[in-house]
Amino acid sequence: QVQLVESGGGLAQAGGSLRLSCAASGRAFSSSVVAWFRQAPGKEREFVAAIRRSAFNTYYADSVKGRFTISRDNAKNTVYMQMSSLKPEDTAVYYCAAQVGIDGIRTMVAEYRYWGQGTQVTVSS
Repeated sequence: QVQLVESGGGLAQAGGSLRLSCAASGRAFSSSVVAWFRQAPGKEREFVAAIRRSAFNTYYADSVKGRFTISRDNAKNTVYMQMSSLKPEDTAVYYCAAQVGIDGIRTMVAEYRYWGQGTQVTVSS
């Protein structure tokens, strides 16, 4: 079992930065692939970034590549996402997701079993 709690969302201006955190409970976290997804009003939930267990492999959606950085600290059971050069189109609820027992990157919602409650990110122009 893995429980996830996101934090760090809020209001930012275009061009600004925010750092999201995903704190996990459960020993299985260190053996989990973890991803961030986001969902804007009226849109489907979409993949943003993912990180493998070892933290050496990461993967990003094209829309955030070069602007967002995902990282993890397994000793703290926490995954982070540093978001820079924010755009109004980054406005969404951001969700942390984890799947235990795999190591390859997954980008589909259905491939993740554990989800956080989400944190709102709003970027003003």
